[in-house]
Amino acid sequence: MIKRSFIGLTKPLLKYDAMDVKTPAPLVIQPSKKVTLFLDKAFNFKDTILFKIGDTVKTGQKLSYSEDSDAYVISTVTGTISSITPFDADYGKTYTAITIDVSENEEIDDQFSTLAKEPTIDTLKGCLAFIPGNLPIGLFSSTDASPSIETIVISGVDRDLFITTNQNTVMVDGKAIKQGVQILKQITGIDNIVIVSPDYLMQDAGITGAEVRVVDPEYPASLPHLIMRDVLDQVVPAGKSCEDMGVFFISAEAVASIGKAFSEGQIPFYKHFNLIKKDGSSILISARIGTPIHDILNAFDVTLNDKDRLIIGGPMTGIAVFSDDYPVQPDTDAIMVQDRDNIPLVSDYPCINCGECIRICPANIPINLLVRFLEAGQYEEAADQYDLYSCIECGLCSFVCVSKMPVFHYIKLAKYELGRISNAEATNA
Repeated sequence: MIKRSFIGLTKPLLKYDAMDVKTPAPLVIQPSKKVTLFLDKAFNFKDTILFKIGDTVKTGQKLSYSEDSDAYVISTVTGTISSITPFDADYGKTYTAITIDVSENEEIDDQFSTLAKEPTIDTLKGCLAFIPGNLPIGLFSSTDASPSIETIVISGVDRDLFITTNQNTVMVDGKAIKQGVQILKQITGIDNIVIVSPDYLMQDAGITGAEVRVVDPEYPASLPHLIMRDVLDQVVPAGKSCEDMGVFFISAEAVASIGKAFSEGQIPFYKHFNLIKKDGSSILISARIGTPIHDILNAFDVTLNDKDRLIIGGPMTGIAVFSDDYPVQPDTDAIMVQDRDNIPLVSDYPCINCGECIRICPANIPINLLVRFLEAGQYEEAADQYDLYSCIECGLCSFVCVSKMPVFHYIKLAKYELGRISNAEATNA
């Protein structure tokens, strides 16, 4: 819900969507012919890969990239590998895309069922990196150089508008979250586990065994940096992460997936997410990871016309994709379809110093000055002089911009370019 005061100096009020207690269970969609899995490793034709085109795979089978790499995916279907190709994503991210032709007869791989009898960190790292909710494996890969984690925060709230994935998990999968919490305590030794939720889900969150904290219903209160500040009373300095402060965030869906995996002896592979249609209505869906978007759209008679826009995520921070062949991923919380006639205008018109972005910025960044350096590609100056790294990437600046500048994307591009330069310098050194 979006409300705006008649008084121009008042910030627009953006409310998160709340779950109705009568909300039906997610509608289950099965992939029709193919699924595509993204293995988090850049594909190289010279590498000796441990699987090949023509190999048959079972549901739940682990597909490791090579003997020299820890990267892997879990097959979410039974079928035959028909394609192995590189896939270039946003901001320099590259994957190995594995396409599997789905078989009519499903076979379940039983390797994990044996390991699930005794939960360990190695089992989590080696089998559950691809579960629904996008388990952050970094929590379980600590080294002498990594910060010590003292608190785990379970996000029972959703990061963007129109999304109810984590809220639904808290409402219906409280027992699975409780099992996941017990396993996390057992294998990490971290007893301070907090679950943050909207106030109307406090009772549901209370059965999880984690300490319950309430998050404000106004966007962007559910973003990690604001939870750190407003709920945990810790301010994350510019250029630092929540992990640097000893706090690790994990989604409620990921914790529930951990609980289900070990209690049922089977890796979960159905991802819950919202389909946001052209009219703004939202449907909660469950589909196998790897299901192409066009299968989802066909199931709900959503027609994709020329110049319509597909967005993975919500309206504030989502990322547009160029094809409806793009698959559902472990972190896909929403698929949004925008009609070509209702796509928000983006322009290269210059900043007019109206001050709207400054008034709404939760990090108090002088965005009107920052954006001038970003437009000119002067990223280091933007970081040094105008708090680039203080940005929490909520997208509010673009939302209120009178000139319709893509401020949010300027900021993300600047961070990416600076990271790329830093990595190149470290490699050369």
